[in-house]
Amino acid sequence: MTLTHSTDPSHAFVDRAPAHEVTWVDPVTGAHGYLVVHTLVCGIATGGTRMRPGCTRDEVADLARGMATKTAAFGLPVGGAKGGIDFDPKDPRAFGVLSRFFDAMRPWLDGHWVTAEDLGVTQQLIDDVFEEIGLSQSFHAAITRSPDPEATLERVHAGLAVMTDGLPLGDIIGGYGVAQACLGVAEGFDWAVPETEVTIQGIGTMGGGAAWYLHEAGARVTAIADARGTLVDPAGLDIPTLLDLRDQYGEIDRSRVPSHVQQLDRDAILQITADVFVPAAVSYAIREDNVEGVAARVVVEAANAATTWGAEDTLTARGIPVVPDFIANTGAAAWAWWLLQGQVGTDPQDSFRRLSTEMRSKVAVLARAWRQEGTPMRDTAFALAATNLRLLEGAQIVIP
Repeated sequence: MTLTHSTDPSHAFVDRAPAHEVTWVDPVTGAHGYLVVHTLVCGIATGGTRMRPGCTRDEVADLARGMATKTAAFGLPVGGAKGGIDFDPKDPRAFGVLSRFFDAMRPWLDGHWVTAEDLGVTQQLIDDVFEEIGLSQSFHAAITRSPDPEATLERVHAGLAVMTDGLPLGDIIGGYGVAQACLGVAEGFDWAVPETEVTIQGIGTMGGGAAWYLHEAGARVTAIADARGTLVDPAGLDIPTLLDLRDQYGEIDRSRVPSHVQQLDRDAILQITADVFVPAAVSYAIREDNVEGVAARVVVEAANAATTWGAEDTLTARGIPVVPDFIANTGAAAWAWWLLQGQVGTDPQDSFRRLSTEMRSKVAVLARAWRQEGTPMRDTAFALAATNLRLLEGAQIVIP
C-alpha cells in the first residue's frame, strides 16, 4: 500500500490535487483498489465505492473531485472522496475482494470516510461487508462524531428502513433527484411536462428511478437503454412494466417486451431525438468520438462523469447545455447527509419535498444563466460550489 499527501492550500478545488490517495493491491486476487480523498471538510469526506473491470486511479480521482464538488454545491458540511476496485463485480470472489479492500481502508472508514453504493456495488453488499469486518454501518465515521452514537445509529437505521413505492427510500431517492433535475430543466426552458420527451441510458438504481418518477410526473420517456440494447416507443414507453422485467443487473427480459416497442442496439440511444437525454449508466458515455450523434436538446448527467470535458465543449458549441453530475445526481448523497444530521426523518414525503425544492432551485439558476448569458451550466454550478466551499471551510459538523 502506498500513500501520498498533498498540501495544496488553493480554494480552487476543481483544479487542486487530491488531499490524500491510497493504492491497494489485493493479496489474494491481485486486484488493484484505490481511495482518493479530494477534500476533507470538518475532517471528513463522503463518496461511494465502485467495482468494475478496468477501474483506474484516474477514474477514481475524477469521481472524487466530482464528489467534492457535489457536497459543496449542496452546501453539505463534508468533503468528497471515492473508492474504486478494478475487478468484475459478477465474479464470485467479489465479496472477498471488497471485504479485504474495506479492511485495508479501516483507518479511513473509522474516522474520515463515509462510503455508499456505486457502480457494481449495492448498498446491501456494503452493509454486509461492514458487518463482516465489524463496522456498524457505512456512515460509521460520521456517526462516531455524534454525542450519542447509539441514538444516531438508531435514527439512521430507521431512515434507511423506510419503504416507498415498494422499495427502500435510500435506493430510489437518487433517481428521484435526477427526475427532479429533468423537470427543473422543463421549467427552466418553459416546456410543458406532458410534451417533454426524455431518453435514458441505463436503468439500474439511478436510471430506473429517474424513469419511474418522470413517468409518474407525466413526462414521456420515449427510449431507454440497457446493456442488451435500446427500447423505443415515440408515444412513450410503459415504464412500470419494463422496470418489472429487469434482472439483478438492470437488464430487461427481451422475450417479454411488448411487440410494438422497437428494439435497437445499445448505442442508438444517443441518436434518438429528445428534449432531455439522461446518461445514467457509465462514466464517459458521451465522448469526443460519439458526441456528434447526440440528438437531445439538453443533457442531464445521472452517471458520474458521464460526459468528457472535450465532448461537453462540443455540445456547448452546438447549443446543447449539460446539467452536470454534481448537481443532477447528488440526491442520494444529500439525502443521506440530511438523514444523518436529523434534517429529514421517516416520512418519505419530507425527503421528496426537500430534494425537489433543492434540485429545482439549483437547476433554475443554471438554466437562467444559460438562457440569459450563454454561460455553460457547469461553470455556473462550479461557481456555486466554490462559494459554498469557502463558507464551509472551518465550519463545525453538527450531528445530533
